[in-house]
Amino acid sequence: MARTQSEQPTELELEILRILWEKSPLLVRDVRVALEEAGRPLAHSTVITMLNIMHRKGFVKRRRDGKSFWFRPAAPRETTTGKMVGSLLSRLFNGSPAALVLNLLQTADVDSEELAEIRRLVARKSKEIQE
Repeated sequence: MARTQSEQPTELELEILRILWEKSPLLVRDVRVALEEAGRPLAHSTVITMLNIMHRKGFVKRRRDGKSFWFRPAAPRETTTGKMVGSLLSRLFNGSPAALVLNLLQTADVDSEELAEIRRLVARKSKEIQE
């Protein structure tokens, strides 16, 4: 039985998206080199296959230039990560942002700088809600 197609990128698709979010548009060979530099060496044909799958899924856009294609992300990083966090929030935390944050604070190594940043963000969000 075939797997249902996920609306979320796989781990490898996310790696490719991170590369494209940093610098795009890129040719297949540039994506392959960046993956190799990140410790994920893949065959050229594998990278082509992945980018074509990602294009079909709507994660990347491509533009033909002669025999080559230039690839870029179809959505900004914030849009993609927001959808992924929203899905996680819904599936694991019953839609409760407080439960998600509590879990993160209890299970992740949060240093004092990150905790201060979280406090600033919470204060800013509180201000926005009150206005």
